Amino acid sequence: MSDMRQFKEVNQVRRRVDGVGLVTGKALYTDDYDIHGMLSAKVLRSPYPHARIKSIDVAKARALEGVRAVLTWKDVPRVIITEAGQGFPEPSPYDKFILDNKVRFVGDEVAVVAAETTEIAEKALLLIKVTYEELKPILDPRDSMKPGAPVIHDEPEWRIPIPVEMDPKKNLCGRADVTIGNMQRGFSGADQVFEHEYENHYAQHVANEPHITISYLDPQNRLVLISSTQVPFHVRRIVARALDIPVKRIRVIKPRIGGGFGSKQDIVTEPLCAALTLATGMPVRLQLTREEVFTSSRTRHPTITRLKTGIKKDGTLTAIEMEVLQNAGPYGTHGLTVLTNTGSKILPLFRCANVRFNAWSVYTNLLQGGAYRGYGGTQSGLAMNIQMDEMARAIGLDVALLYRKLHIKKGEGSPVFAALGEGAEGHAMTIGSCGLAECIDIVMRESGWARKRNNPGAGRVRRGIGMAVLMQGSSIPKIDMASCSIKMNEDGSFNLLCGATDIGTGSDTVMAKIAAEVLGVKTDDVIVYSSDTDFTPFDVGAYASSTTYLSGMAAKKCAEQIAGQIRSVAAEMLEEDATGIVLEEGKAVGKKGGVTLAQVGTRSLYEKDQHQIAAFASAYSDQSPPPFAAHVAEIEVDIETGRVQVVTYWTATDCGVAINPLLAEGQVEGALLNGISYALSERFIYNSKGKLLNPSFGSYGVYFTRDLPEIKTFLVPTYEPSGPFGAKSIAEVNINGPLPAISNAIFDAVGVRLRKPPYTPEAVYKALKKR
Repeated sequence: MSDMRQFKEVNQVRRRVDGVGLVTGKALYTDDYDIHGMLSAKVLRSPYPHARIKSIDVAKARALEGVRAVLTWKDVPRVIITEAGQGFPEPSPYDKFILDNKVRFVGDEVAVVAAETTEIAEKALLLIKVTYEELKPILDPRDSMKPGAPVIHDEPEWRIPIPVEMDPKKNLCGRADVTIGNMQRGFSGADQVFEHEYENHYAQHVANEPHITISYLDPQNRLVLISSTQVPFHVRRIVARALDIPVKRIRVIKPRIGGGFGSKQDIVTEPLCAALTLATGMPVRLQLTREEVFTSSRTRHPTITRLKTGIKKDGTLTAIEMEVLQNAGPYGTHGLTVLTNTGSKILPLFRCANVRFNAWSVYTNLLQGGAYRGYGGTQSGLAMNIQMDEMARAIGLDVALLYRKLHIKKGEGSPVFAALGEGAEGHAMTIGSCGLAECIDIVMRESGWARKRNNPGAGRVRRGIGMAVLMQGSSIPKIDMASCSIKMNEDGSFNLLCGATDIGTGSDTVMAKIAAEVLGVKTDDVIVYSSDTDFTPFDVGAYASSTTYLSGMAAKKCAEQIAGQIRSVAAEMLEEDATGIVLEEGKAVGKKGGVTLAQVGTRSLYEKDQHQIAAFASAYSDQSPPPFAAHVAEIEVDIETGRVQVVTYWTATDCGVAINPLLAEGQVEGALLNGISYALSERFIYNSKGKLLNPSFGSYGVYFTRDLPEIKTFLVPTYEPSGPFGAKSIAEVNINGPLPAISNAIFDAVGVRLRKPPYTPEAVYKALKKR
């Protein structure tokens, strides 16, 4: 690995800077804030998937003792917004009002109540009388663009703020069509052509902490939102637009967050809560119940993917054609960008001269899609990796060797990078680091791949082994930006302020470690305060695997400015040139000796030429270096019941230099459990009218720690030249592997291909009987 050196803080295991508060229960989450006189809010939701509100009578609810406000679409500004927490201008349609006179899914907002207690608010909801005109719903994305289909968004205010193809009259809220090379020539040059349909299902994020916001007016009559959000600056901008008030009148504070995984990248509870505070002048708390999180927050976008591939006998890919139909749900948040990522996070991974990506995102009256860890890569990773396994078997080649032959390597680019970005054309990019070959070698060796493959055994329980390889990205190039500020104290410690949002991932620790490495101090000498729009500099927030890579670059640049100022002061103290001074072990050391950073800090604040050592820095990248991963799943299949059990799961990940290896391993293992649960158990069950029937942890089928199989985690060090100290992202890539790896392992065990997860006992049993 080139460009590596011995780090003091980076790439070393260190205790989380927020660890003590978390394990002792002293860390403050949104629900821990108790403001005197705070009201409780509850939301009345639609029982219909598609209906117009003909009349709504709230008189009895408003008259109920203890009720302070009841708001309907008549009582809030009619300003259309997108709830997608994305950079401005957002690549999502403006198709949502705070409250509307039309509902578009079971669980959509109809009215909101603020009362002195939760019980009173719930009683008030029962007193609201609504008359609906039921409209024909669309409950299958295949029906959305058919002639004569109901138009879900017929409001004249609908618009898209960027020049992309969308048409609400056709229920179209996202479109991508990219061709590279000549598809006809590619398929005609193949020895074998494969074409199959894959379908991934809904998924809920199931963060431990539900969506929650507390709002109040400060002494200057400014609106303050304390919210469990991944995107505080986007919340500020979008809430200001929705309520038609200036941005300067809003402050957003992000406390500790009990998990997000993308679900809190959208603006879900903040506008309603804020509207109630403006209506009452009082503090308001709005927290979704667990059922509401399932029925009325966000999900992974389901997709139907048709994948056609051509391959030669020597393993050369001649053509890849991927068609995707994505179910956006009733509103188009993230629909376009997840759609384009479905192509851009898998198609560049394999060398192929002829590639087409043709995709549509459509409105339906089912649950709303949004950002979810993996963000399109999960959907396409399923199809591509299963088809790679099938092609390898057909030409008589081990799929591991096929992956080794075809995957993109350091120094190479792909025309897909430039052709397909997030919601628009992409940007040309050359791979600066890639350890995927070593990742493949590690999981093959550690799993006993060659010995176990094609060796299922006999009897009732058969064993199989399957592989998948993956890539993701690190931030959104030429779109996202992060900032950081640092000031020095007289004891040689530092305050680091950043807009980067720690959602439980340990990013505060990562920022501290990066700054500490530059400044020659220990990680706990850097005090991190993150995500308060009044005090911390701007950052897009926690999404797109951007924090370590992009926010980390801002921290490094800012710390380098601070280091330069420290050297200047130390040079005066030591009476020598600043260029030869080194910062190490809490000291500034030159040729003539050294001074402690406490001495430097004290001199700058209290003695000669008094000034504050401080700096701001921002980071903006034209690159999105992919992390890479190779997975192997070993499973058992009970051929009499169809039950699949993961015995051992091996993963090797190239995330560049791991800033904190322990946190990186935790990200890998958390993503794997998330992905395994999604592959084997998680599913939504609807009735014929679009109502979700299993909105709870138990009935949904989410895995817990007790369900965790044996996991073997390996970090493969590379050095990414564009990243801070060689780092790139790790948070998302590994969720994309279990769907295809387990499917391939099932085929290895019992000879049936499952292209539509989850791989429940019923699904596997039916496939075995059909065979």
